[in-house]
Amino acid sequence: METIEAYLARKHQELQLLNGCLRRPHALPAPRAVMEVIRRKFQLTAALKAEHALGDWTATETAWADAADHRAGPFAFSYDYQRADLDVRGPSFYAVGESRQDTIYTISGMAAIAALLLATRPVLGTADLLMLPGSYGETQELVAAHARHLRPVTLTRDLAAALAQPSPAPRLLLIDSSATAPRFEAALSCDRPAIDLLIFDTTCFANGSGRIRRVLAWARRWDVPVVMVRSHTKLDSLGAEYGRLGSVAFSDWTNAGSASRVALQALPGETRNAVRLLGGAALPAHFPPYVGMPAYRELTARRGAGILRNSRRVRRQFATALHGLTAELDFAHGLYVTLAGRAPLDEATARQAATAMSDDLRRAGLPIRHAGSFGFDFAATEWFHDATTDRYSVRVAVPDLPTAIWDELTDAIAAWWFAHQGRSAAA
Repeated sequence: METIEAYLARKHQELQLLNGCLRRPHALPAPRAVMEVIRRKFQLTAALKAEHALGDWTATETAWADAADHRAGPFAFSYDYQRADLDVRGPSFYAVGESRQDTIYTISGMAAIAALLLATRPVLGTADLLMLPGSYGETQELVAAHARHLRPVTLTRDLAAALAQPSPAPRLLLIDSSATAPRFEAALSCDRPAIDLLIFDTTCFANGSGRIRRVLAWARRWDVPVVMVRSHTKLDSLGAEYGRLGSVAFSDWTNAGSASRVALQALPGETRNAVRLLGGAALPAHFPPYVGMPAYRELTARRGAGILRNSRRVRRQFATALHGLTAELDFAHGLYVTLAGRAPLDEATARQAATAMSDDLRRAGLPIRHAGSFGFDFAATEWFHDATTDRYSVRVAVPDLPTAIWDELTDAIAAWWFAHQGRSAAA
């Protein structure tokens, strides 16, 4: 458990880190309440972005003003027209000691995976894309609508056996943390996987997560090349949503193996070309200037640990207090849980319930908002669609809050959901 006093002291360190990146730091007394932490964090982030815009005014889209490198904290950038040739030099967002051959930064996480998947077409042609049940819904939409050279195969039964089954066609495995924890673990139990490439969406894992290290070690053991895709907007900016940023990181690349493996050597270049043609290059202003600092690594790890600690508590609470009214509590990432209605929800009713619950509890003074993301210092509610089951639910994103306040909030969420679902059923 983390006391409110310890929490506020930790949050003061986060605020000091942000404040220290300003050319003219503000006076920064220690915060006295959770909502004060949240307000100050977003204010400091806005000040950092404004300061960068004023100081880097020559960083135009057509690079007409000057040819000098531009900077954002420890990151240096060089580029020509429309950032089509954007070169980024700076620290890795990851803190797991992975060996990367190449990293390509994009305007968002979806831009990263879109460029990568589209780049597999000129490299491999038609291929099978193996996915775990519950994979990220927008990725499934992307494949169905715009990457039709990839044949989606959802692994619904014995995952380990299915992964080990040889196939004449190239086989790509997509792993993301939107799957349940048991399915995620089942995939990593496979010996000698018959796959040519692992695409690992790390967005919902902290950048120093042991899960990332485990997946990389599993792929390395079986000599499977890995591409990691990520949205850095979620967990990599201390919960402040500094800017929209994604990346494609190529790890453990090798020339050995099948013809498909040899062909994959062209994938980094084709991915970079896809980013150029799609106009998906990253904006230098969206790189948080505090990334790479020792304090950033430590504070990010402590934030992640706090969220996961709170996640374990809410799963236990909802399993007991909302028996029969939960959808999924055991996602591999542990960042959110989903609530089900007594009667099936559609998108409209799920959205309405998420908004009403957050509004009611916020008016009661609790740190909760209706927001379509996660990793904040407040709880966030939103509608949720499971693309595998085609069912809707309400997502509750777990925040980094002190234990006592989080327990109070989870009790309030459970009471609100039970009361309103009971009234709906009675009506």
